[in-house]
Amino acid sequence: MYKKAFHSEDISMKNFLVTGGAGFIGSNLVEYLLKYGAGKVRVLDNLSTGFRENMDPFFENPAFEFMEGDISRPEDCQNACKETDYVLHQAALGSVPRSVNDPQATNQANVTGFLNILVAARETKVKRIVYASSSSVYGDSPHLPKTEDAIGNLLSPYAVSKRVDELYADVFAKSYGMEILGLRYFNIFGPRQSPDGPYAAAIPLFMSAVLKNESPYINGDGEQSRDFTFVENAVEANIKALFCPLERCNGGVFNIAVGDRTTVNQLFRIIRDAASSNIEPVYREERPGDVKHSLADIQKANNIMGYNPAINIEKGLEITFQWFKKKYFSK
Repeated sequence: MYKKAFHSEDISMKNFLVTGGAGFIGSNLVEYLLKYGAGKVRVLDNLSTGFRENMDPFFENPAFEFMEGDISRPEDCQNACKETDYVLHQAALGSVPRSVNDPQATNQANVTGFLNILVAARETKVKRIVYASSSSVYGDSPHLPKTEDAIGNLLSPYAVSKRVDELYADVFAKSYGMEILGLRYFNIFGPRQSPDGPYAAAIPLFMSAVLKNESPYINGDGEQSRDFTFVENAVEANIKALFCPLERCNGGVFNIAVGDRTTVNQLFRIIRDAASSNIEPVYREERPGDVKHSLADIQKANNIMGYNPAINIEKGLEITFQWFKKKYFSK
């Protein structure tokens, strides 16, 4: 991946911290930064939802450094932010159902952890933070497409945690003169997204099921829709957010998606066809906290950061399916 650069700046003398860099999106960011010659790329990760194997390709690169630690510990954040120019904050406990089952763990990682990073970045004079927010902050707002200034009532502890992050980021930018940008991810998918565990996302679960010739579960009637976004588009957004001129972007949040929606039933059929399978899904009850439809307006990110996602869902699923099949079913 990353056949073209999303930046024009010389990053050979710049130091980057990627929190959650052993995870799905974080490891893709690390791959990009190392490929394009970053001076140093440090990862802070406690390996609770990330995987050391995601970093295996990086350990031989002298510009790469792994720090095993936890963002819920202020001292780990302080150590990780030392001599750092830019922070890409991806560390979090994802999943709406996980947050419903354990709201305290979600708050500890997503709110306390984020606050610890903000404080550490301020004290170590980090130049800019780009952090991951979520489309879940739109809650029950029926407005489509979603625009950054029209959020609704929040529907899960996860959504609350991400909205609090946005509020903290705004206050820190205004109170301390820090450069902070938030990215509201819409259903990111792609290579390195794990199918394992009770909170795995739909796309890796569907791919695993069809390759095993097993019927996957679909929550509700499958007509709920999402703006599924390939991970390379998310990487583009992070890199462009890092170097966006300050006067245009500071303190803001931006929708990161492709601006198109696909139902879960359509998604399953695309993946099933890719596997030349004829299995049918099993439908079950809806999940608490889920929204029915999600579609992003990405005009703000396009106008301010030059974000222009090049990979649509069909192409992204094709790339992901081939990676997934090779990794999990080529033995």
